[in-house]
Amino acid sequence: MTPRRFLVCLALAAFAFSFSVSASADEAKKPNIIFIMADDLGYADIGSYGAPDAKTPHIDSLAVDGLKFTNFYAMSCQCTPSRTAILTGRYPQRAGGLECAIGTGNVGRYDEAEALAAKGELGLPAEYAVLAPALKGVGYVNGVFGKWHLGYEPKFSPLEQGFDRFTGFLGGNVEYFEHYETSGLDVYVKGREPIDREGYLTDLITEDAVAFLDERAAEPDTPFFLYLPHGAPHFPFQGPGDREPKRTAENWMDGTRINYVAMLESLDDGVGKVLEALEKNGQAENTIVIFTSDHGAMEPGLNTPWRDYKSTTFEGGLRVPCVVRWPGKIEPGTVSHQVGTLMDLTASFLQIAGTEAPDQKPLDGIDILGHVLDGKPEMPRTLYWRYRRGDKTWWGARDGNLKLVRKQEGDAVEEWLFDLATDPTETKSVTSERPEEYGALQRKVLLWEKEVRPWR
Repeated sequence: MTPRRFLVCLALAAFAFSFSVSASADEAKKPNIIFIMADDLGYADIGSYGAPDAKTPHIDSLAVDGLKFTNFYAMSCQCTPSRTAILTGRYPQRAGGLECAIGTGNVGRYDEAEALAAKGELGLPAEYAVLAPALKGVGYVNGVFGKWHLGYEPKFSPLEQGFDRFTGFLGGNVEYFEHYETSGLDVYVKGREPIDREGYLTDLITEDAVAFLDERAAEPDTPFFLYLPHGAPHFPFQGPGDREPKRTAENWMDGTRINYVAMLESLDDGVGKVLEALEKNGQAENTIVIFTSDHGAMEPGLNTPWRDYKSTTFEGGLRVPCVVRWPGKIEPGTVSHQVGTLMDLTASFLQIAGTEAPDQKPLDGIDILGHVLDGKPEMPRTLYWRYRRGDKTWWGARDGNLKLVRKQEGDAVEEWLFDLATDPTETKSVTSERPEEYGALQRKVLLWEKEVRPWR
């Protein structure tokens, strides 16, 4: 071989090696994840799901540019258990005491929760947290800004559960301008310390999120997980222009659809600023953005066309919007009718990051994004819900297209069986027409309750 030919071959080999290393590095680069969860937002409260009045172009753009689910469920009809499900990837019943929203002032609202509160144990134990610790274990930097609602005590802080940054409020709701809750406790914190801060809550959560994105832009090769659990549109019903009248326990829940829509549109503005920051920082192409709600709305929210509201296991209490943008992976305008849940997203996030639950226990959800991206056919699911408050318990179970709803209050029991294929709005119970299927689903619920008994 001549010296000239040798040099050419050496150069080509070096180029091939360089290309191979670069390709491997690109393949190994983990995507960033932004998970935005509204609070008490109804299925039909955003434009892409039929809102007749609210203008939500930025949230809607996620559906236009990505994936829209039509059959997506929260794992409870209240706040705390749904948040437990997403951060653990499991039925919230497994955590114990978290089947109802933790009451203002760190109050348990049913027997199991009351007993835990009396011992200072009402919250999500750090050893049960899965999502943030798993991501952190494979190099993600994790930030959470907004509503926590998984325990007031320091041991339940996000900083004890795999998050590196936290600014937000510990309880279920705060006044939007002065950030207090009616208990009088200091609940608005940065890290672990209470803070005083001026500004409308939705704007401040957005401000913190954008600052986190700007910070992460300085380390583009380090992936991040940004969890944005907004307070809006949960009561008190205050839009950006509703600072007065002063909110007290007596008028805390006063509001109209006009106030509510103002909150929705402010939330959408915040989502727009997050998307703008991603573009400015060059992060958009390698970032998955998900928007959803923790459960259905209470009035004046809209759960159309589904039956009823928050705090019930009818579809209106459980069905939520969910849109996902993932550039280069999800085709714009994709629509999926596959039944999915919040805890499925946990499984998807871990799969995307190339990791698994740190405790090695199986998750209760499936990799829903992988299922859709692989083009797999829609499959029936069997899902369960249970919500407890005082002497009232609601159950729900979906098995294929059959849906069982049960309510017990004291000794009074009501139960319904619906066929969602022919009656998606749950208007006519078919318990008497389909007794065998009714009995079979009742038995499945009993077996599920045994299987998800609390770990503590």
